[in-house]
Amino acid sequence: MTTPFRPFDTDLDRDRTLSIVQNAVAGADDGELFLERRRGEVLTLDDGRVKTASYDASEGFGLRAVRGEVAGYAHSTEISETAIRRAAETARLAVGEGGGTLAQAPAGTNKRLYTDADPISGHSFPVKVETLREIDAFARDLDSRVVQVTATIAASLQEIAILRADGSLVDDTRPMTRVNVSVIVEQNGRRESGTSGGGGRVTLDGLLDPADWQAKAREALRIALVNLEAVPAPAGMMDIVLGPGWPGILLHEAVGHGLEGDFNRKGSSAFSGLMGQQVAAKGVTVLDDGTLRDRRGSITVDDEGTPSGKNVLIEDGILVGYMQDRQNARLMGVEPTGNGRRESYAHPPMPRMTNTYMLGGDADPHDIVADLKDGIWAVGFGGGQVDITNGKFVFSCTEAYRVQNGKVGAPVKGATLIGDGATALREIRALGNDMALDPGMGNCGKAGQWVPVGVGQPTIMIGGLTVGGAAA
Repeated sequence: MTTPFRPFDTDLDRDRTLSIVQNAVAGADDGELFLERRRGEVLTLDDGRVKTASYDASEGFGLRAVRGEVAGYAHSTEISETAIRRAAETARLAVGEGGGTLAQAPAGTNKRLYTDADPISGHSFPVKVETLREIDAFARDLDSRVVQVTATIAASLQEIAILRADGSLVDDTRPMTRVNVSVIVEQNGRRESGTSGGGGRVTLDGLLDPADWQAKAREALRIALVNLEAVPAPAGMMDIVLGPGWPGILLHEAVGHGLEGDFNRKGSSAFSGLMGQQVAAKGVTVLDDGTLRDRRGSITVDDEGTPSGKNVLIEDGILVGYMQDRQNARLMGVEPTGNGRRESYAHPPMPRMTNTYMLGGDADPHDIVADLKDGIWAVGFGGGQVDITNGKFVFSCTEAYRVQNGKVGAPVKGATLIGDGATALREIRALGNDMALDPGMGNCGKAGQWVPVGVGQPTIMIGGLTVGGAAA
């Protein structure tokens, strides 16, 4: 069992380090010393053999000084007083002549949204490998058409400490686990795949329970078998029904990024200048909530030390808020929202999503599908691309069905959804009563940084999206 990350007990003198931080941010608007230790393990069994067995460990610090729109940032893998002094010299370059008023430190919190137990050492390496072999055997026994199985067990632990010039010290211990199962099936020379997985800020105990991974294996097989029967997707403008849960990734990408504060302050978002205006259909409420217990995107405090929040972004179709870090909030004259996130100590924070979701309505999901005259019912999504400046998106469907006159027909393959987030929000015509969060497998990229996130939504109908497919 590894001892907890306590850099001021093992590597640094707190008083001397505080003096360095104070000198670094003298005359600045903001700044902090961010210290981190991270460990991670990934095991993958592919086609009956252990393909990946990796263990990574890293630690370091980042020191930031902020003045106006400029931020000086320096980082190092060496946690020592000497290294922090060198970093302070670099970070101070952003302060220049000074003249800033140092912002108050974030208010503290006693919340604990997840366990601080180490998810890596909780189960031995042989137990994890044997579980992967059991997943492989189970998935193959489910159906004779299964020709390949890939299973992954991943666990990591991030420990952070944030020291500010007023002497406040905030720490957080963040576990993360995930189990994924993918299968490939073959029939009459045709091969198709299906994937299922998930996890969160929990230990591996529940995920290694056979009841949990067997459900994932069955779901991966179900998707693969559905795709074996899929016909080429139609193409053209049509209404779309999106399923609950993971399809919220479209909301995250096409709308969520556009509601991050930095894009709006710079005027580069499709939602810039629209605060207080109707940007979505009546009844549509969108939140970003980092306070959900054990969820993949949740954080007790963000990477600046601000407690995470339950932030309403769109309320009954009206734009009411953006997601903010400290620097951007100050420049826009608003309060931070607990969305200052960074990939690691080597990266400065920026406004980022946590768990972004749309609240449900009162419609029966079956009625929503039955109201679809000619369109696509999309319940699974793969990758997508979005242009933040105009909200235009392209998403590929991993599981979708053709619907005509309210009747669900054959599954379709090769369907892509094309549109823009602002228009899609306004064209939401029905909200199901089945709001669900995703199973815990999302990652978000922005400016070269990746952070874990969550998404969610109910079944919704969107009018007039373009479907790109194989047939006109």
